[in-house]
Amino acid sequence: MPFKLRTVIISLVAVVALIGLLYYAFRPAPVPVDLHVAARGAMSITVDADGKTQIRDIYEVSAPISGTAQRSPVAVGDKVAKGETVVGVVRPSETGFLDTRTRVQAEAAVREAQASLQVAESKVRQAEEELNYAISQYSRIQTLVDRGVASLTQLEDAAQAKTVRESALESAKASREAAKSALARAQAALIEPGPPQNGGTDETCCVPIFAPADGVVLDIVNVSERPVQQGAELLSIGQPDNLEIVADILSADAVHVKPGAPVLVERWGGGETLHAKVREVDPAAHTKVSALGIEEQRVDVKFDFEDGDVIGKGLGDGYAVFVRIVTWEGENILQVPISALFRSDGAWALFTVEDGVARQVPVEVGRRSGLMAEITSGIEEGTKVITHPSDGVQDGVEVVDRATL
Repeated sequence: MPFKLRTVIISLVAVVALIGLLYYAFRPAPVPVDLHVAARGAMSITVDADGKTQIRDIYEVSAPISGTAQRSPVAVGDKVAKGETVVGVVRPSETGFLDTRTRVQAEAAVREAQASLQVAESKVRQAEEELNYAISQYSRIQTLVDRGVASLTQLEDAAQAKTVRESALESAKASREAAKSALARAQAALIEPGPPQNGGTDETCCVPIFAPADGVVLDIVNVSERPVQQGAELLSIGQPDNLEIVADILSADAVHVKPGAPVLVERWGGGETLHAKVREVDPAAHTKVSALGIEEQRVDVKFDFEDGDVIGKGLGDGYAVFVRIVTWEGENILQVPISALFRSDGAWALFTVEDGVARQVPVEVGRRSGLMAEITSGIEEGTKVITHPSDGVQDGVEVVDRATL
């Protein structure tokens, strides 16, 4: 081979090698991505919410009268029996202390009542004397009539006078009883707070309150003695094992929740997932302000635990739980993570990976759960898709699985 030709070939090889080195040196590096393989499997759509447990039937015990509630005879956690266990004692209200003017007025009323009683006593004695005279007159005229000396008219007049005096005596006695009652009422106005009257004791003057149902004392408003008004709450009683769950969800989600729907109970403090069912959905929503200050329409939903699923778990009234209400379930559903989807020209799309190159593929999306989405067309089972695609991922760009780096 001539020297010049060999020199040219070597030069060309060197130029090609240099070009190759420059290409590999300055070509864009493959973009690291996270990959997920589209697969078929079971899929469920849930409505997730924070909830709390509560005892289904709670009995609130209130004061039947106004007065002073004695120190609670029971403590939180005590078992009580319906109609047997005394759960509260209320002493009726006592009279207040009298100021000077009120006392003077009350004492004057007592003296006035005493004077009225004396007048009534005098009228009774007068009526008795007049009746005795009428009776003696009637007896004397009766004797004269029997002898034929007096007429029947005189006897009838005497009988009438006797009847009138009897009625007058009864009226005088009734007036005396009324005067006694007025005196007792006036004297009662002078009673001030102190020990029970007429030799009574604290037990006889107080009203005991019995447990309205079998159960356990859940809460006591105040253990110590204190004044209460009629109807004031004293304590609550319930069955700790008779638990239900209540959660408030958005009204837009509530329309998809039906009674009987299965519920998964999580984050209750144990490692296992508990099971429940929707019992009822409130027909009315209420307004609630979110942590971001947004007004939301929310609906209370109540759930029943599966039979025996809560026994021995240590749950009590007011415990926090997290519920997942299953509104739809399906089998053999082709699905990908929602994080792989994005909008392109008003339609859904995702990136697949073929021979290390990203390809943008339009897809049709069906149902979506919190993390996964159903794919009805566009890709096949086993296709590798990119999740959380960054701005560096474009159609035709080389990519590399981040897990292999």
